[in-house]
Amino acid sequence: MYHDGSRRLQDRFATRKLADRLVEVLARTAFTDEDRAFIESRPLFFLATADAQGRPDCSYKGGLPGFVRVLDPQTLAFPSYDGNGMFKSLGNLFVNPHVGMLFIDFESPRRLRVNGQATVHEKDSLLSEFVGAQVIVRVRSEAIFPNCPRYVHKMQMIEQSPYTPCEGRSPPVPKWKQRPEFREVLPPGDPAADSL
Repeated sequence: MYHDGSRRLQDRFATRKLADRLVEVLARTAFTDEDRAFIESRPLFFLATADAQGRPDCSYKGGLPGFVRVLDPQTLAFPSYDGNGMFKSLGNLFVNPHVGMLFIDFESPRRLRVNGQATVHEKDSLLSEFVGAQVIVRVRSEAIFPNCPRYVHKMQMIEQSPYTPCEGRSPPVPKWKQRPEFREVLPPGDPAADSL
């Protein structure tokens, strides 16, 4: 759980014993039923990845509650929807599979971290279960631990994004994709091309 950098700061601030006890009491590698219920109730999470040189990227991932599924005690999966085409996060997974995921309930507040290794699947059996999914990402957990929520600001969901894919509704075309400078570089089949 800890490396030399963590240990140096733990020693500097006399928290090594506390850090070790937190791992002993809270950290796990398998999802509990409570973890599953919490993760599957979240409409968003934050995904941290890094490239082959260790340069980080952090991305917001959103969908309808249940868009992240715990498949077994050590595996979760989520769909990747149409985005800006940069594939920074998912591209990182091809050169460095290590991920950090942060799930937050801003109303309670509560949060849970999941660290693991991810793989990207273009022909996953779950694709048919997620309207609008381009690929499925599967994450094998290596460390699961609740995180102190005391600095999580209490907020409420006002409305879900109209761009969130769901059964029976086509999301609107993003305005930025309709700008003239992007028209000729849209990929084949992009709904934005049809709207021009």
